[in-house]
Amino acid sequence: MPIGFSRAIYYHAPPRSQSHTGSLIPVKKTYHHDVLIIGSGAAGMSLALRLAPELRIAILSKDQLRTGSTWLAQGGIAAVLDEEDSIDAHVTDTLRAGAGLCHDDVVRTTLEQGPAALQWLIDQGVEFTKDSNSDDFHLTQEGGHSHRRILHTADATGQAVSGTLASRVQEKSNIDVFEHHVVVDLTTQADSDSRSLRCNGAYVLDKHSDRVCLFQAKIVVLATGGASKAYLYTSNSDGASGDGIAAAWRRGCRVANMEFNQFHPTCLFHPEAKSFLVSEALRGEGAHLLLPDGSRFMHDFHPDAELAPRDIVARAIDHEMKRLGADCVYLDISHKPAEFIKSHFPTVSAQCLEFGIDITQQPIPVVPAAHYTCGGIVTDIDGRSDLKNLYAIGECAFTGLHGANRMASNSLLECLVFAQAAAQSIDQEISAIPEPSYTKAWDSSRVTYSDEDVVISHNWDELRRFMWDYVGIVRTRKRLERAEHRIRLLKREIQEYYRNYKISRDILELRNLAVVADLIIRSALLRKESRGLHYTLDHPELSQVAKDTILVPMNFAGQDIIVSKK
Repeated sequence: MPIGFSRAIYYHAPPRSQSHTGSLIPVKKTYHHDVLIIGSGAAGMSLALRLAPELRIAILSKDQLRTGSTWLAQGGIAAVLDEEDSIDAHVTDTLRAGAGLCHDDVVRTTLEQGPAALQWLIDQGVEFTKDSNSDDFHLTQEGGHSHRRILHTADATGQAVSGTLASRVQEKSNIDVFEHHVVVDLTTQADSDSRSLRCNGAYVLDKHSDRVCLFQAKIVVLATGGASKAYLYTSNSDGASGDGIAAAWRRGCRVANMEFNQFHPTCLFHPEAKSFLVSEALRGEGAHLLLPDGSRFMHDFHPDAELAPRDIVARAIDHEMKRLGADCVYLDISHKPAEFIKSHFPTVSAQCLEFGIDITQQPIPVVPAAHYTCGGIVTDIDGRSDLKNLYAIGECAFTGLHGANRMASNSLLECLVFAQAAAQSIDQEISAIPEPSYTKAWDSSRVTYSDEDVVISHNWDELRRFMWDYVGIVRTRKRLERAEHRIRLLKREIQEYYRNYKISRDILELRNLAVVADLIIRSALLRKESRGLHYTLDHPELSQVAKDTILVPMNFAGQDIIVSKK
């Protein structure tokens, strides 16, 4: 791309093995900003746009700006926009789906701000689908919702939101975007106002130059998304490797409820299809789940049938596949008019057609796949973590909103609402924060290039397979103990590799996935009940007392923050 493509994006020299002509901005070893945002999805970009315009802001993106989990989101954003709906109804639905673990105050606060958050998106230029019979927005319904309250852009809401926010970000002269930059670790310094540490930046791998740079900032925000890439089958992009959760844990931040991994019930089952999610909105518009013999089965598991909460639908599909020895089940919407299907689900229609499946005539083969991380870094209502001057927002954060099972389409809403809350908090506090003190540059003088990169791919494959087999939709203590034994061995091997060889994106993501997998396994072993997304055959009953699973690292940062407890 030419250097003038966007004033907000830094372009760096290509690796030495590539030739290039023309003038490029040189790679620096150290960058200085007021706010460093690690992650470029809805949460990260919304925060950048919400912050005061005089602040110097950096956004780090692992890939291109218009990629990641937000870009892939199909369904939409849940908020009360219909006069027949109510905040109380949305709260009730969310609490029911969360299986007793949602923090009531956080749920109500978040959902009350939903309409305003969506209006802000509309003001940014996001074009949501209108009703064919009026000028009102078309609202669809998804599993667990008692009303139609999902605002969407056909079945490509994520692309509309991500694309619009990226355009707005690139217009801002105070926002610098660094594409293909991967966080290595957070940096800290002594805090003059307390006995603890404060976050002052991060070491970051620049994939353009293959160099680790230092980014320093008064405030650092993790908006890195979830960790569903820990599983063999996932609807997520390759970047969903739990980078923010692992980095915060290494710096002494608590994490909570990591055992609650949401498996989306319907991902396309095809040998050539990679991570393609079939939107829940199809079931909201009347699609049926079918066994291989063509019979429906969801009414045997829940009175709401296909519109039951995601954990119940995913577990029902998993049960039927194992009972029958089937490779998949089927999702059928072909009983609806062809024009209706094509207009409401153009993305799903086009993608399935590429694999020879005409959804206006045929059912879609589907299987569950890891989709969303309901736990994460413990934060308060404004996104503050345990480490001073470190915030976490979006999927990487644990706020208490989702409980034991996330309600469909509450996730993008969470990104928007907590970005706004964090922006207000940062704007109020940042003037009193001194500039970061000196942090030494990254030292790679004692590492070598590895001639055994095959170790990374083998470990990556082993981790994702045993997580799928032992820590999946249905669990047992024996399976979890097997996973616990394997992750301990794997972590030691990965750490040895990390210390001795030049780092790459692959080893960084593998290192982070190993940390997150360990946290998931430890959390699952601690929960002696079946609740929401955590179902174990050893404890199939629901405990009478609902408690969050909070893990505390040995180097716990120990800042005083307020988090609702059950």
